[in-house]
Amino acid sequence: MIRNSVLRSTNYLKVLKLLPQKANPPMKFSFPSFALLAITAQSASAWSNVATSAAIIRPAGARHFAAAALYSTATEISGETGTESFRLNFKEGNSSISPWHDIPMKGEKGYNMVVEIPKMSKAKMEIATKEENNPIAQDVKKGKLRDYHGPIFWNYGCLPQTWEDPNEEHPELKVFGDDDPIDVVEIGSKALDMGSVAEVKPLGVLAM
Repeated sequence: MIRNSVLRSTNYLKVLKLLPQKANPPMKFSFPSFALLAITAQSASAWSNVATSAAIIRPAGARHFAAAALYSTATEISGETGTESFRLNFKEGNSSISPWHDIPMKGEKGYNMVVEIPKMSKAKMEIATKEENNPIAQDVKKGKLRDYHGPIFWNYGCLPQTWEDPNEEHPELKVFGDDDPIDVVEIGSKALDMGSVAEVKPLGVLAM
């Protein structure tokens, strides 16, 4: 399957620096926020000039695209959808895992994207970086669950094992990292399941 994707972060890919090995730390990106555009294989016919850079969409606990699964995890819901209690937890076998720390950043041909917000949905879901095992939860601001104004037209997620350093300032953009994993915008035609893992090929980077 071919899909188009964007990785978002306030930093550009200037340098990648591994943090000390402690509880599977994320890879540190010493730069501010950007968006990285990528494509997977199903849409290649519409992108003939980049068809050879196709990546494979594969689910982690998702039902869609099961035949293309390359990295397999399971997901388990706790709490009630549409409430602050909702959590999408990740498991590998009988063990709980972190989608941020335990899913590899690199796939067989591209990068792994953890899908947080499916296309055509509007709840602002994200990996809970401050919680144990980092489940996906709906973001809360000023005591209220966050939603977009309307459904988004892309799949939104993040690049596992990455982190934007809030103490590093971009020398030209004069912005800092946001203390989160690097964001990904996947612009293919299909909606991907929340919690699925899609292998994507970067097409470009957009400063945010």
